[in-house]
Amino acid sequence: MSDKKNIQVEEVVDDSAKVVARAKGFWERFSKPITYVGAAIILVFGGYIAYKKLYVEPQESKAADAIWHAQQYFQQDSLALALNGDGQFPGFEKVAKTYGGTKAGNLAGFYAGVCALRLADYKKAESYLKDFSTDSKEIQAIAYARLADTYAELGKKAEAVELYAKAGRHYPQQQALSAENLFRAGLLAEILGKNEDAIKYYKEIKEKYSRTDRGYQIDKYLARLGAVE
Repeated sequence: MSDKKNIQVEEVVDDSAKVVARAKGFWERFSKPITYVGAAIILVFGGYIAYKKLYVEPQESKAADAIWHAQQYFQQDSLALALNGDGQFPGFEKVAKTYGGTKAGNLAGFYAGVCALRLADYKKAESYLKDFSTDSKEIQAIAYARLADTYAELGKKAEAVELYAKAGRHYPQQQALSAENLFRAGLLAEILGKNEDAIKYYKEIKEKYSRTDRGYQIDKYLARLGAVE
């Protein structure tokens, strides 16, 4: 019996030795790749943290400081100063170009587009508003609408209709804004002779936003097109 137990123990030891040998062989063959991959992961992660702390966050702070004066000019309706700066502080255009990878720099691009639109520089307005995007649905809806205004001024009326409709549906929680943009889509569709599209937009206002200013007025526009039920 004792001999049998000894044989079993020896077998276990032999099996363990084989496992260890295999593990050792595996490590000898793959230690360098494993080490390199591990080091690469550490470097990438560490580099990302360093990049964020040493570059991104300071850039965000600088961009936020830079945009402040331009926003003040915008609120005062001094659009040329807001767009181009005053010689001492940068305008939206320079902030957008200098800090384009930051949130404030992205917002500066939106402001630059709006300023250019109101200053009748429609090509510049288009270039900024077309590239703008944000996670804020309300601001994005406004950006779509201002790009639609720009297209309308440039004679791209069909594109403008589509963008007004897109703006009107992007943030339905803001009912007045949504109704206004759908109304503009309908009115411009009428001008293009696309009465069926206009009726569709007007009915959407009536169904979804009947309690807004545009909703109260919409029956007369539907009646003009013979679409009052």
